[in-house]
Amino acid sequence: MSESRTPAQIEADIVRRREQLAVTLDEIGIRMHPKTIIGDAKAKVASTVDQTAGRAFVAVNRTVSDVKARFTHEDGAPRLERLVPVALVAVAVIGLIAASSRKGRR
Repeated sequence: MSESRTPAQIEADIVRRREQLAVTLDEIGIRMHPKTIIGDAKAKVASTVDQTAGRAFVAVNRTVSDVKARFTHEDGAPRLERLVPVALVAVAVIGLIAASSRKGRR
């Protein structure tokens, strides 16, 4: 049971397939064009940078919130029992750095 087609039908089918092939070749040409490849690469890099920056922001924000929670009460008042020792250590470190830099100048 083969279907018999007229020459006009065969020609119409050939024309349709040529048009489809031309569209496909145009799409391939656009995809393979250097500007398209560069644009796709730039978009991918920008997306990766945005995701990385977003993750970094979330991590920093979480760390800042954790540190703030350790040094303040729930009402926002500072916890002096934690702040004073940290401040003393910071002053001592700065003093040691200053003292060692003075010795290095002499």
